[in-house]
Amino acid sequence: MKEKLFDFRLKNLLTAFGWLISFACIGIWRWSATGSIFYVLNFTYIGGSIAIGMFLNSSLKKQYKPWGRRITHLLIGLYMLGFLGFVGWENMQIEGFFFYLFAGVFAGGTLHYFIAKIVGPFFFGRGWCGWACWTAMILDLLPWKKPVNGRLRHLGVIRYIHLFLSFGLVFVLFFLFDYKLVGREIAVLYLLIAGNAIYYTTGIILAAVLKDNRAFCKYVCPIPPLQKIGARFSIYKQEIDSEKCTDCQLCEKNCPMGIKLLAYKNEGKRILSTECILCNVCTDVCPTNAIKSTKRFDAGFKEQLFFKEK
Repeated sequence: MKEKLFDFRLKNLLTAFGWLISFACIGIWRWSATGSIFYVLNFTYIGGSIAIGMFLNSSLKKQYKPWGRRITHLLIGLYMLGFLGFVGWENMQIEGFFFYLFAGVFAGGTLHYFIAKIVGPFFFGRGWCGWACWTAMILDLLPWKKPVNGRLRHLGVIRYIHLFLSFGLVFVLFFLFDYKLVGREIAVLYLLIAGNAIYYTTGIILAAVLKDNRAFCKYVCPIPPLQKIGARFSIYKQEIDSEKCTDCQLCEKNCPMGIKLLAYKNEGKRILSTECILCNVCTDVCPTNAIKSTKRFDAGFKEQLFFKEK
């Protein structure tokens, strides 16, 4: 029997609706605290974007499932960078977060980092990277979706250096030069434009040189060091059913983050790597439907990753 393009199931609809309601409740909470209806609209939009992607990813025919995540990625990425950033002049980069944090300003950028990159990873790991990051939104459109080689060993330390330098720069400007960068200032817009221009240029060059769309995420981005703390204990993780798995290795060959997925399966564990971005690529390519997202409490401190051979 020919597989249907769209498989409607009430369970998938309810799961998607749950995401919408959860984010709408966050918006209502902030509305009650600030009196600004914008928070309701903002979080309802984000929750709705996630709900659309989740529903499509779970309901579309197998080869079209990735479009669910891509649609969510575009909806959220363009909104946060285009509307909140360029229209609202809010610095959504890591430097903006530090400025707001030091100033004690609970702005959209502060709330965003709190939910998506500090507390959120305890629940959905690095799902932000796979479903909403505006940098990866563009990088994922490049042609090098399957890493040709393994990771370059130890190069990931640049991410930590980047985070430290960003923090140090803001610390010096804020406390030594009394530079606040809070509110609707033209400097916010300039820094946002310059920062993203550097990120996109660096990311595209690295992807082209290393033949890896996610090279920027693996070696340069300062956000993973923040996310990894919670992601290690994330409730939602991918899991491989050893009874269904045929060890065809398609999941590992297609994993954009270069994770040794089958190594975790062979140890009877879920995918405990903090490099997992919950992109569902492994789930979508598995011919036996052996991989799915599950929820429970566990943690692991050993990273099973493919590294480039010397």
